[in-house]
Amino acid sequence: MTYSENLWLFALLLFGIIIVPGMDMLFVLANSLTGGRRAGLAATGGIMVGGVCHTIFGAVGVGLLTQLAPSVFTALLFAGAAYMVWIGITLLRSSITIGEVDAAKTRSLWVAFRQGTMTCLLNPKAYLFVLAVFPQFISPQYGPIWTQALAMGALTVLMQFSVYGGLAFAAGLSRGFLVSSPRATKLIGRGAGLLFIGIAILTVLR
Repeated sequence: MTYSENLWLFALLLFGIIIVPGMDMLFVLANSLTGGRRAGLAATGGIMVGGVCHTIFGAVGVGLLTQLAPSVFTALLFAGAAYMVWIGITLLRSSITIGEVDAAKTRSLWVAFRQGTMTCLLNPKAYLFVLAVFPQFISPQYGPIWTQALAMGALTVLMQFSVYGGLAFAAGLSRGFLVSSPRATKLIGRGAGLLFIGIAILTVLR
C-alpha cells in the first residue's frame, strides 16, 4: 500500500467516526441553536484544538515506541486492531438515536470555544482511540513520524471543520435530521462499525 492510499484510508476511517452522532456533535449543535453560527463555529474551533492535541499525543506515543520499543509497538498494533474491531461490533449492535437537542445556555464565543476544547481534551476514550488507531497508519517506511502526524492532524482538523462546521451553518436542519431520523442515525453508526472492522482486518493483514 502506498502512503497516499494509507492516508486516504485514514481519512475514510476519520470521517466514519466523526459523522457518528456523539457528544462533540451535540455540543456544537446546542451552541449553534442558542448563539447562531458564530457560537457553533467557536465550539467547533475548540473541538478542533482538542483534535490537534490528540494528534500530538498519538504521534509522540507512536514515535517513542518505534524508536525505543519496537516489539511493544508491534503488540500495540495488534491490540489496537482488536480494539477497533470491538468498537465496530459495538457500533453494529447499538441503536444510535438522538432525542430532542436542548439549546445551550447563552454564552460568549470564548466560553463556547474553551468548553469545546476542554470537552474534547477531557474525553479519556479519545486518547485510547488514538493509541489504537495511529499505529495502524503511522509507519517508518512512509518517512519521518512528524510529517505523517502533521498530515493526519491536518486531516483531523479539516474533517472536524467540515462535519461540525456544516452542522453549525445548518443548525435547524441538522437538529431536525438527527431527531426525526432514527433509522438514518442507526445506519450511520452501523456503517461506521463495518468500516472499523474492515480497516482493522486490512491493517493486520498487511
